[in-house]
Amino acid sequence: MNEEGSGLARRCLAVIGARSEVGGTLSAPTAPVKRVAAALKLQDAAGATTGDRPMTANPMLVRDRFLLGTFASNCSGGMSVTKAPERWVNSWENNLALGRMLDAAGIDFMLPIARWIGYGGETDFHGGVLETITWAAGLLASTERIAVFATIHTAANNPVVAAKQIATIDQIGGGRAGLNIVAGWNKPEYEALGLTLPDDHPTRYRYAQEWFDVVRKLWDSPEPFDWDGEFFHLKAVKGDPAPVRGRVPIINAAGSGEGREFATRNADFLFTPAIDLARSRDEIAALKAQAEGKGREVDVLTFAHVVCRPTREEAAAFLSRTADEQADWAAVDNLVRLQFAHAQSFPHDLLKLIRDRMAAGHGGYPLVGTPEDVADGIAAIADAGFSGTTLSFVDYVAEFPYFRDTVLPLLEARGLRGSPPAVAA
Repeated sequence: MNEEGSGLARRCLAVIGARSEVGGTLSAPTAPVKRVAAALKLQDAAGATTGDRPMTANPMLVRDRFLLGTFASNCSGGMSVTKAPERWVNSWENNLALGRMLDAAGIDFMLPIARWIGYGGETDFHGGVLETITWAAGLLASTERIAVFATIHTAANNPVVAAKQIATIDQIGGGRAGLNIVAGWNKPEYEALGLTLPDDHPTRYRYAQEWFDVVRKLWDSPEPFDWDGEFFHLKAVKGDPAPVRGRVPIINAAGSGEGREFATRNADFLFTPAIDLARSRDEIAALKAQAEGKGREVDVLTFAHVVCRPTREEAAAFLSRTADEQADWAAVDNLVRLQFAHAQSFPHDLLKLIRDRMAAGHGGYPLVGTPEDVADGIAAIADAGFSGTTLSFVDYVAEFPYFRDTVLPLLEARGLRGSPPAVAA
């Protein structure tokens, strides 16, 4: 939002009398007004805290287009549970090359997975993982426009430390950081870290709620404070600095009833699979109504896997080879077993379909075919009510340029994408 647009928006809001608070109650009468008010609130919170680096528009905050990001490039194999020789190598060099490529192309965000042990099989899928906060710090320091999220497990990260880390990387990026909150589901990881995964979802989410309440108070409170809660007992803690705008965008993946209560109460974006778009349409409407019942607006994101080639035959052949003939089925079965034993992210009545898709994109929505086919698929995701999707590739750096050159222009022609946000002067 430029200075002229910002001034006009403020005058309109003054007439309407709208008021908003990111992460809190939104009382404006319409969704567009809510988004403008939230953006202005974040701008006002910035002050002069960015130092010599200019504050940059965070594409997750003020958006007039369908959001596109990448998912899990910090993990070995990315989102492809495959033994194919060209599978993703999650080195820092590859992630840096990808981040700069995405940034130049106007892609909106990068979202990592926080993982502490792999899924076994021949490849030990996700056995190698770049830690997400330091990964985000490096990418934010090396890019200009793209938003970069850190993924944090509440049980494994003290909220006082996490609040400081997120504020610091947001300073590094001039206001482009985001936080993906994970309440916990992977029992073997808890055991590896010497932690106990509560068997019941309510306990996990009570812990996550108090964790995030502490983080928000650290960002909000100018003075030291004590905290005496169910899970945290803190003395004279203070969060300084806060994020550039006082807040960062929040993502939360939620499938259970308790998880969706948490997400609609706290997140800006709820992250959920798109297994069946007809089913997703009703699900998104229910989630938005649930958020509106709390006086909030929450957008819904999903994830998709891209195999884009000049012909459908080429795309189908590549998918068959990497996600069937060369799939790491032992790792797939371990992944499915853990997801269904300890999480409710995927619908349990669609097990067979989900298992078939797990090798190709970790269960993500398939975008397979020619550039026109892939653009049609993204348009269908948007039509179902999603505000954006992440994209994964077997090899992100090798395959994204073809997507950039062929699919992005089609999305722009259809009005789903626009010009990337500029760096503020």
